[in-house]
Amino acid sequence: MWQLRLVQGPRRPRRRLTAVPLPIAVDAMGGDFAPQAVVEGCRQAVEKFGISVVLVGLPDVLAQFDLGGIPVEACTEVIEMHDEPGASVRRKKDSSLVRCAELVRDGKASAMMSAGNTGATMAAALLRMGRIKGVHRPAIATALPKLGSAPTIMLDGGANTEVQPSWLVQFAQMGSAYAASRFGLESPRVALLTIGEEAGKGNDLTKQTFKLLQDAPGIQFIGNAEGRDLLTDQVDVVVTDGFTGNVCLKALEGCLRFMVSNTIRTVNESGADQQTLQKNVVPALESMFEALSPDTYGGAMLLGTDGVCVISHGSSSPRAIVTALCLTAELVERDLVGHLRAAIGMASPAHDA
Repeated sequence: MWQLRLVQGPRRPRRRLTAVPLPIAVDAMGGDFAPQAVVEGCRQAVEKFGISVVLVGLPDVLAQFDLGGIPVEACTEVIEMHDEPGASVRRKKDSSLVRCAELVRDGKASAMMSAGNTGATMAAALLRMGRIKGVHRPAIATALPKLGSAPTIMLDGGANTEVQPSWLVQFAQMGSAYAASRFGLESPRVALLTIGEEAGKGNDLTKQTFKLLQDAPGIQFIGNAEGRDLLTDQVDVVVTDGFTGNVCLKALEGCLRFMVSNTIRTVNESGADQQTLQKNVVPALESMFEALSPDTYGGAMLLGTDGVCVISHGSSSPRAIVTALCLTAELVERDLVGHLRAAIGMASPAHDA
């Protein structure tokens, strides 16, 4: 009998997360189903896990919902999904996204979380919270499910479409610290994404980066990885530029969703042994679909800003919001930013951009 087991990333904690001293600032206006899905998810996170939350949004809009006693930080503007990230953050200074980042900056919130405009979330965090000292550019770290072990962390997932070799080295150091903090890996295996396993494969960027990674402190560099390695147990952290990383993420999502949906449809339409197929194959495929769902992972982490910033999927449901809040609270508890500071502090200044 065919059995499929996928590690589904950070499961919701069984304990109440009460060790986070300050609330998490949540962008109540961000996401395709905001504010209803965001409010509902926040209520569940508060009631089930004791996570402290402050909703940042338009008071008149939020007043239409049962907030369950969750406090509201008022704003007067909203950055929409179609808004240009940098310009909107600078122009809409009283937006929910900007106010979330300012709450973290001013020590009134422990972290920020948004399912809204990804670029604007990154820009708000960067411009208001600032970067960890020594970080060239923040990067988006995304967890990719794989068989039988902790997910692969891939970065950059889209924050920097053009990069320099020294930035990729820092991505490797931050990604390694993130994998250790989030999944408890003692010495994460780090690889560089390119078109071949051999050291000489790739373009000028990957060739130069390969040489730097060989001597980079604080990481276990195992060499090059190809696209086919992303969902295998061969590597724990994969680094690449944001353009390539985002294309990989979208390609993987589309391919795996096609595989799952098409196979389920074929099974359902099959005449021979349909009952056996539905009993054994469909549950395994549904488990895979669950593992790939944004609801399971909650969101991606923006590494390099001076504060925890989790970017949830734009189509986040209340369940996805709960998962994202649990992830955010756990990263605050584990002092992820402190681990990132330590990782960057080990870097050699010889390769600064």
